[in-house]
Amino acid sequence: MSRFAVLVPARFASTRFPGKPLADLAGKPMVVRVCERARESGAAPVCVATDDERIAQAVRAHGFEARMTKPGHASGTERIAEAAAQLGLADDAIVVNVQGDEPLIAPRLIARVAAALEARPDASVATACHPLREAREFANPNVVKAVLDARGDALYFSRAGIPFPRAGGTPGTAYRHVGIYAYRVAFLRRYAGLEPAPLEAIEQLEQLRVLWHGLRIATVIEEGAIAPGVDTPADLEAVLRLLQ
Repeated sequence: MSRFAVLVPARFASTRFPGKPLADLAGKPMVVRVCERARESGAAPVCVATDDERIAQAVRAHGFEARMTKPGHASGTERIAEAAAQLGLADDAIVVNVQGDEPLIAPRLIARVAAALEARPDASVATACHPLREAREFANPNVVKAVLDARGDALYFSRAGIPFPRAGGTPGTAYRHVGIYAYRVAFLRRYAGLEPAPLEAIEQLEQLRVLWHGLRIATVIEEGAIAPGVDTPADLEAVLRLLQ
């Protein structure tokens, strides 16, 4: 596909894990491990958008770019929109938002999401899903579920178990949402001006703002295993074992 950029939003403050982006993973800060994965996807540039000078310094020390952004952003999308403006990226440039707590994310998945948006000029966003097969995960509100239409575009995202299996069990068409997004720069600017959606506030899922305003979210379905992210110090230990 054409060239695309990766922007990594990274905040120092975290309720469950303060300083998470700088957590050590086999000798490197976690956010640097994320940047390395992004670089392997073919992205250029790879840039961290942060509100903390400590994170920026760590990123630059490992040869990656960092941009300082305002501390008051309500979401990672708004933060990378500011960074994209600072970088002077063209309106039609594709930017992939890779979360700073995904040090094991597959480079191929990053490239697939970028390619999905490039192939769909009618879509505003592209993201990824993974088949859900375990009843425990289907019932877990921390696992975000996605429902897709016939074309593979998102109909809705929820923390609830959807679609609800009236006959019991786990539905064979359930998908787990993978929190990676691709946008065009022009849409990133537009997103910040979109009125927040009531559903977004209820579910605490920022992607619902896009659907609320009638815009399309294309998806790619990743059949392979999705590497775990890091929300807590315990998660960090599990990821370290996998990295080693």
